[in-house]
Amino acid sequence: MHSSHLLLEEPIRMTSILEPSKSSFFPALTKIVGTLGPKSRSVEVIAGCLKAGMSVARFDFSWCDADYHQETLENLKIAVKSTKKLCAVMLDTVGPEMQVINKTEKAISLKADGLVTLTPSQDHEASSEVFPINFDGLAKAVKKGDTIFVGQYLFTGSETTSVWLEVDEVKGDDVICVSRNAATLAGPLFTLHASQVYIDMPTLTEKDKEVISTWGVENKIDFLSLSYCRHAEDVRQARELLNKLGDLSQTQIFAKIENEEASEMHLFLLYMSLFGLTHFDEILQEADGIILSRGNLGIDLPPEKVFLFQKAALYKCNMAGKPAVLTRVVDSMTDNLRPTRAEATDVANAVLDGSDAILLGAETLRGLYPVETISTVGRICAEAEKVFNQDLFFKKTVKYVGEPMSHLESIASSAVRAAIKVKASVIICFTSSGRAARLIAKYRPTMPVLSVVIPRLTTNQLKWSFSGAFEARQSLIVRGLFPMLADPRHPAESTSATNESVLKVALDHGKQAGVIKSHDRVVVCQKVGDAAVVKIIELED
Repeated sequence: MHSSHLLLEEPIRMTSILEPSKSSFFPALTKIVGTLGPKSRSVEVIAGCLKAGMSVARFDFSWCDADYHQETLENLKIAVKSTKKLCAVMLDTVGPEMQVINKTEKAISLKADGLVTLTPSQDHEASSEVFPINFDGLAKAVKKGDTIFVGQYLFTGSETTSVWLEVDEVKGDDVICVSRNAATLAGPLFTLHASQVYIDMPTLTEKDKEVISTWGVENKIDFLSLSYCRHAEDVRQARELLNKLGDLSQTQIFAKIENEEASEMHLFLLYMSLFGLTHFDEILQEADGIILSRGNLGIDLPPEKVFLFQKAALYKCNMAGKPAVLTRVVDSMTDNLRPTRAEATDVANAVLDGSDAILLGAETLRGLYPVETISTVGRICAEAEKVFNQDLFFKKTVKYVGEPMSHLESIASSAVRAAIKVKASVIICFTSSGRAARLIAKYRPTMPVLSVVIPRLTTNQLKWSFSGAFEARQSLIVRGLFPMLADPRHPAESTSATNESVLKVALDHGKQAGVIKSHDRVVVCQKVGDAAVVKIIELED
């Protein structure tokens, strides 16, 4: 049985987690999700990605089989052990994704204004005249004048690796289109996206369920990225499946918002002041986090409206205290060592808008410079964090939460306020479930939050085991949160000397990591008996 639990397996002492310098400990408070693939699956490259700042590895099942991804994951485990860098695992479902099947894998060149027929018949080989697709209902879903984009990964119709098609005629099950640009498509599969068209396919396909039930269970995945999530019911159905699978009941679901249906953008435009994103609100309530897939959203929405949705969606995630992940920021780094000025600014604005993490897709999956891309994005994030208006954000969040605050929310906001007032170098939070640490991170402190996860002894009536590994890894996608899995013999809530000893371990390793120095002030949030306590410690030499 495979197990990605090796990425943070048994309760271990914190000595194996921290690194000797602050810069190597965290390049930025904003996290980076890297998609592992052909250009980023060797132990050496993955180790480079981890050192550069990748804290979540994404496995995209829209291409290649489980065995291929398992080999990559085994390499990730080796890289984690050698670098002593924690990394969570995200499984990205295929969902209702339409694809062009190119069995010969020969490059296909298309000319502007040429005719292309999209057909569900698999008898045809892909060519510049015919695209066999994996969906037989396209002819019923589209009409003359509709827009369809086809490409390997990045498809905008504005570069040479994707094509922008306009529906000219529907003939039986076939859709005849006019190519609006010249392009060369390479590879075995091309993604097909019909702009603002409802596609009657299940969000969680049978193939997705099989992958989750086998590969997902064997590797105890930390996150499930639910592609093309359109309704809250999609999340509920995915949760139902995970709950049936035992070990995956703790897996967090990130709803991937990719189309207008999920975003209800027209409602947003009508009721902007009320942030009337009806489906988005429902999805956010059910999901553990949100991924804004701007590639597809950028096709479904008018370009001038994308930033409005981004700001509104990130605001809602921030106020709900749920991680928000943004995609498609440095597309040009797939082939270039430096991002464009617009891309660099886009990354910075994502941070200023409230993103918890940046997700890199093609840039690391098949890009020529995966390590450099992660490093560059991390540096931009770190610079943007220096000018993030924390005071304004804190006031907005407190106002949104309102009064009376819950006990835990009050403690979390007080810890952040105290840390900023005394200019603390770090906040240390003792937690079992991870909830207290996530609430502290919700208020966006300017310093890192060291989340000391105290394992709990649990049983399924067949065997006893320690929890905590899931909770620790799942904080690797939350902005500003850095986990440590403590020795299970140290309780999270205690009045005895053991409580002080685990704090000493956390402080010692904070010093070793370079995030805590002599005479620094540290804010500690912990439970003592039935009470939650925030205390300020001033360190001696």
